[in-house]
Amino acid sequence: MEEKKNDFIPLWLKWARELQAMAQTGLAFSKIEYDIERYKRMNDISAEILEQHSNLKKEITAPLFLKMPGYATPKIDVRAAVIKDDKILLVQEKQDNHWAMPGGWADVGDVPSEVAERETKEESGFEVVAKKVVGVYDANRSGRPMEFFHAFKIIFLCELIGGKAAPSNETLDVGFFDFNDLPPLSTQRTNQRYLDDVIKHYEDPSLPADFD
Repeated sequence: MEEKKNDFIPLWLKWARELQAMAQTGLAFSKIEYDIERYKRMNDISAEILEQHSNLKKEITAPLFLKMPGYATPKIDVRAAVIKDDKILLVQEKQDNHWAMPGGWADVGDVPSEVAERETKEESGFEVVAKKVVGVYDANRSGRPMEFFHAFKIIFLCELIGGKAAPSNETLDVGFFDFNDLPPLSTQRTNQRYLDDVIKHYEDPSLPADFD
């Protein structure tokens, strides 16, 4: 299969992720002690690779990986695209002081559209209703990888129905910005590709959802 042009993830990170995923899945299903020990060693190798290329220590990451239960699957990040007067709602993230569409990780049991609505209210103070899916993306290829674990991203185009700007314990500020005059973006959460797709769907709601 041809590699995607924006697939810039370093090989060491790909290998570490793949090893961790195989170890997690193997530990979930294996009943043979010999295999269990081999999967635990694969888990350690993944943590060692991560330690060599980052500031994350093996003694922290290896036990964390072992706590991940069951078959290894991607995490889901949900974002809300909220537009008023042709300007998009962004929140300033405390983690990096940069800006992103409101959103976050989906919890077990969540309905995806409700995640977009809830996170917008919690992070910005505005009340919205999800109207359509802009796109479903491989978050690890569509911008700076979000973190070690593989993730998918779902972006909903939402309608503003109420509320007022109110930062949260995760956000420093809230604002609506012209698409041609954006603040520094938190690119692992919101990047130019996502915003370009948001504009397309805002201008033509009949478009089918984009996807990787």
